[in-house]
Amino acid sequence: MKITELLKQDTIILDVQADSKEAVLEELIDKLDQADKLRDKKAYAQGIWAREKESTTGIGEGIAIPHAKSEAVKTPAIAFGRAQEGIDFYSLDGRPACLFFMIAASEGANNEHLEALSRLSTFLMDNTFREKLYAAGTVEEILHAVNEKEAAVEAAEKPQQNSEGKPAVAPTDVPSYQILAVTACPTGIAHTYMAAEKLHEVANEKGITIKVETNGSSGVKNRLSDKEIDEADAIIVAADTKVEMARFQGKPLIEVPVGKAIRDASELLDKAVSKDAPIYQQNGEKNENTAQSERSGFYKHLMNGVSNMLPFVVGGGILIAISFFWGIKSADPNSSQYNAFAAMLNEIGGGKAFFLMVPVLAGFIASSIADRPGFAPGMVGGLIAITVTGVEGADGGSGFLGGLIAGFLAGYLTLFVKKSFEKLPDALEGLKPVLFYPLFSIALTGIIMMMINPPLTKIYTGLTSFLQGMGDTNQLLVGIVIGAMMAVDMGGPINKAAYTFGIAMLDAGNYTFIAAVMAAGMVPPLGLALATTLFKKRFTKQEREAGKTAYVLGACFITEGVIPFAAADPLRIIPATVAGAAVTGGLSMLFDIGLRAPHGGIFVIGLLEGGVSRILLYLLAIAVGAVVTAIVAGVLKKSK
Repeated sequence: MKITELLKQDTIILDVQADSKEAVLEELIDKLDQADKLRDKKAYAQGIWAREKESTTGIGEGIAIPHAKSEAVKTPAIAFGRAQEGIDFYSLDGRPACLFFMIAASEGANNEHLEALSRLSTFLMDNTFREKLYAAGTVEEILHAVNEKEAAVEAAEKPQQNSEGKPAVAPTDVPSYQILAVTACPTGIAHTYMAAEKLHEVANEKGITIKVETNGSSGVKNRLSDKEIDEADAIIVAADTKVEMARFQGKPLIEVPVGKAIRDASELLDKAVSKDAPIYQQNGEKNENTAQSERSGFYKHLMNGVSNMLPFVVGGGILIAISFFWGIKSADPNSSQYNAFAAMLNEIGGGKAFFLMVPVLAGFIASSIADRPGFAPGMVGGLIAITVTGVEGADGGSGFLGGLIAGFLAGYLTLFVKKSFEKLPDALEGLKPVLFYPLFSIALTGIIMMMINPPLTKIYTGLTSFLQGMGDTNQLLVGIVIGAMMAVDMGGPINKAAYTFGIAMLDAGNYTFIAAVMAAGMVPPLGLALATTLFKKRFTKQEREAGKTAYVLGACFITEGVIPFAAADPLRIIPATVAGAAVTGGLSMLFDIGLRAPHGGIFVIGLLEGGVSRILLYLLAIAVGAVVTAIVAGVLKKSK
């Protein structure tokens, strides 16, 4: 099937009237509807917007390919629109889009339709073809340019023959490839084939032999054989959906969203050739990859930091809790409760593991953004966040918030430094990673963090002062406020301000505040863990697995256990955790429960004042808050 059987005169707009992404999508949908290509215009529009929410279809180079495969499509078709001035389409390269191809594929579309649609996607990677579309003055010229390009590609794809009319290459002459790749997107119509075309194009320019397997709507094409995988130097998986991964066991593998292969093909190929990639290890579950969770760059980088930070949080927090078995002041050499072993555990957990938490978070966020060169400046920035305060008496600096800022700052500054030294002579290439990158990236990150961390620390100390000023007012209200603060930023400066206030009140002999703080801090991970149990369909498999860990983290008073959930869906998760924690904080203060331990969660619950009756009320307050969080999260989140 030819592309022009899908792209007709009545689905072409030479000059769109729209001036925004929303308007141009609406104009193209109207064009398809007017051409009688749609059964249900509204349903098709919902499909288009659902695809845009996954990731922008503005692929860069002035092109956008919005598309949907839907039962609302009566006849498979393509609508074309052109905006000479360009429209902001939130494209991957940040540039305005001028050429718009809206693809309407029906659920029952046959392979011929799907192949024609995917073929158009690859044509758009050709600069000459795009220029003809820009220059066309009539609808006929647009169609002629498409036909001309299609004919040229078909001629080039015909197998070459020798003088005897036989194939020039014998069937047994199967080449081996330096690099193998797999491309896949949710709909399998446009991005899958554009990424494959871009990888082929750049590989040819670099003299790299490559084979690309496409996982499209019409099935898997150019499937990689076991022999090819064994002989390849490295694998690139550019996918926003599941692909078969077990076959790549033990090979250097780069895993990215499909859009990155279109945007940064050169960088990916350079990494693959140099084998600058982790060795893939199968996790025991077939056909799984993590690219879907990497659609959001922010989420990917944050999760890299969080996953590497959590062992410090979990290990350190539990060691602190265990140290309290010998007494609340067992780590204080001047106390009669002092125990050398307990003091050792407390120092390992609180003095060392917790101290490294923020620098590790920042270091791994930065390395996710800028690879290995980002790690050192990230660690240094995170260390500055917790040590350089500029505020007298403010221990801990800007905490988690400062670490987040330091990580992203260091990562993107390192990318800037790497870009700045791209054109150095080849003779100095070896000095980049050992001298230029660390020197300039650490210096730039350090200078900026030294400047901004004191103001960030003042925010933290200001929140602490605010809470101290509320100490003599309505205790129920203070409990609600403290509870909400413990949940709103998951271990960040607001959480730490509430916790510090509880410690200050503990030192002053008032034990009710720290009890409310601890109970409220346990609720977010416990509530989300409960939500993953009660509302399984509203969470991904990865989130349900994280929920099992969150039970333990919540019981240990490690509020950071909720970060993976909140980072993925903050607008729904944070209100749920704040609601539950506020209820728990208020109930703890209402029940007038006192606690002498500043940390430890369930491990120190026996140290509550008032015996078993208070323990039951305390557990009730925590349980009620966890249930509130679980129900609110279950109501707000949509089914997965």
